[in-house]
Order: sequence, then structure tokens, then C-alpha cells
Amino acid sequence: MTCDYTVEAVCAAETGGLLPDTQILKIGAFQLELGGILQDVTVAYETRGHLDANRGNVVLVTHALTGDSHVAKVESGDPVKGWWDGLVGPGAGLDTREYFVICSNVLGGCRGTTGPSSSNPVTGHPYGSAFPVITVKDMVHLQKILMDHLQIRRLACVIGGSLGGMQALQWAVSYPTAVEKAIIIASPGRTSPQSIAYNEVQRQAVMADPNWRGGDYYGYEPPLRGLAIARMLGMITYHSPASMERKFGRKARRLPGEPDVRFEVEDYLHYHGEKITMRFDPNSYVCLTRAMDLFDAGSGYPSYRHALERIHASVLVVGIRSDILYPTFQQRELARDLRVAGVRTAYRELDSPWGHDAFLIETWVLGAVIQEFLRAPVQRQL
Repeated sequence: MTCDYTVEAVCAAETGGLLPDTQILKIGAFQLELGGILQDVTVAYETRGHLDANRGNVVLVTHALTGDSHVAKVESGDPVKGWWDGLVGPGAGLDTREYFVICSNVLGGCRGTTGPSSSNPVTGHPYGSAFPVITVKDMVHLQKILMDHLQIRRLACVIGGSLGGMQALQWAVSYPTAVEKAIIIASPGRTSPQSIAYNEVQRQAVMADPNWRGGDYYGYEPPLRGLAIARMLGMITYHSPASMERKFGRKARRLPGEPDVRFEVEDYLHYHGEKITMRFDPNSYVCLTRAMDLFDAGSGYPSYRHALERIHASVLVVGIRSDILYPTFQQRELARDLRVAGVRTAYRELDSPWGHDAFLIETWVLGAVIQEFLRAPVQRQL
């Protein structure tokens, strides 16, 4: 079954609670990979830099689990920090003097793009438990509709880390003629059982909260304690033993009036657990981690190799040596499988102690790797 998509741009003044630079596109009905149709779908996006006359300098940035469309500050000055400021901007790895950067909030999110907290047009209430299971392929399909609306037929590059890297790979597979280069950072070609296990424990933490109400908590107290605990576990997987030792060691403080101590690493986890509850919807956390579990670039094709053989783009795969969430053997396997499939592939590895989060922290190192890849002739990317 197919849908006839209609699009309607919405000005920033109508977005309610989003940043002034955020644009909203209404696309109407949207067909999902696993079946069913979402009605009145919207997608939130932001842009940085300037589009050239040929529309050939577009870089699509795809974000990770709790990211959003605000990838970087506006060049003219922006009080709100972007999640990849060190990599996107004038003179940065993705130089906005050269590239027109687009970043959209993913389907299933909670920052302007349709997700579980959005109003269900059938009931007039938030979707909650009625929101369907979505996939990375669905996220990419929605982004493709956005690109079509913007009259961008070919991306100079699509780039992302973690869940964003899954999207970048899916773009190269789903729309091979629309992608010139793809950069996949700290992501696998298909999610491993170890990573699925981490995600399942996080989801169970959310669902064990007494306020969960089966996902239909809108209008009531939300399950923020469960979300905070889920995030605490997630933060552990984003670090490495070396980064934990380097950042915290066994530093602790005495609790007032108590014989016990509070370790700095505990304070860190509690801080980030509380912080996520101020900006993220628990249902979106459950929805997006499940989409990550389901990710397999070969899904829907005769085989994994057949899917990779579809790729026309030159691909850069980046691993992080200390990553425990998606260990580097997974990126090496992906690079090997891409080469076997005949894809022009480069592999680079960041020797960083900061674990999975290194792609958000060591942006100066990553930026140099990205610039080398984007500027290199095709024949050097082998």
C-alpha cells in the first residue's frame, strides 16, 4: 500500500515550544515499514550554512537516541548549545561556509517530529501506547520526503553516530543514487544481542515505574523516575572503564549527618538521569531504543550482502577503540562486509578513552578525519 504525500511548511511561530530556527513540515499520511499508516505526520528540521546554486553541497546530519534537530548554534549567535557544535559550524569539520547542513528530528522523537506524545488525529489525545513500532528505515523514509520537499535530489554526504550512524547506512542502502558519501560513526551494520540487552533493561526500568500506566500517562504524573534510571544505565554504556577512572576515580564526598559517602560517579549518573527527564518523553525513549534493536541493514532484502551491494556511495566507517556499546570489531566487520560487497570503503579508528561518547567529545579529532574523507578523490577511499 502506498500513500500520496502532501507537504505543508509551517513557520517557526507555529511550532510552540521549539526553537525559533526550527522549521516544521507537515506531510500528511505516512506508510510504515512494519505495517500501518500514521496520519498528519510532521517533521522538525533546522539548517545551517547556505545552499549553493546547484544544490550540491548538502550534508544531512542524523542524530543519536536523545538528540534533536538543533545540531549546532546559529552562526549569528545562539544562546542554545547545539549537540554537535564542535563539528558543525564555520571552520569546523562540517564547515558551514562550504556545506549546507540539514538535521531533522527523527520519527518517534519528541522535539517536533511525530512521536508517541503527538496528538492522535483519530482520538484527539496523545498516541501513548497506540503509537506503532517504527524502524530506522521509517526514519530515513521520512527524511527522504523532507529532502524531496526541499528539492534536494542528491546528498553530498549523510553522517551520524550511534542511532545516527544506523540512519546514515540505511540512507546509502535505501536510496543509493541519492547519496554521494556516507559516514557511519560508532554504529553496527545490524544491532548485536549485547546492545539489545542494554536497551531492554533500560526499557524495563521505564515500564517498572508505577506512573508508566502502560504508556498512557499523558495527563498524569509521567514515569520520570524510571526514565532517569534508564538514562543512568545508558550513560554507563556511553563511557569506558578508562573514562570512568579518568573522570571520577574513587573521588567521593561525605554526606551531611551520614556515615556514608557519595561517589562522584554516582552524582554524575543521578545528574544525567534527572536532566533527561526535563527534555525527553519516556515513550520516545522506549520507541527509539526498540527501533535501534530492530536495525539490520539487510532487512527487507534477500540478504545482508545484497543490501550492501545496493550502495553507490563512498563510505567512511569510524570506530572508537574504547566503545563498549558498539565495540570496534562491529565497525571493522561492517567495513569488511562493505568492501566484500564492492563498496568503496575507508575505515578509521579513534584512539580515545571516552568510550561511545567520544564522537560527541573529541570533535576536533573527528573533524579532521571527516574533512580528509570529504576532500579525498574517490580512488583514495579504498
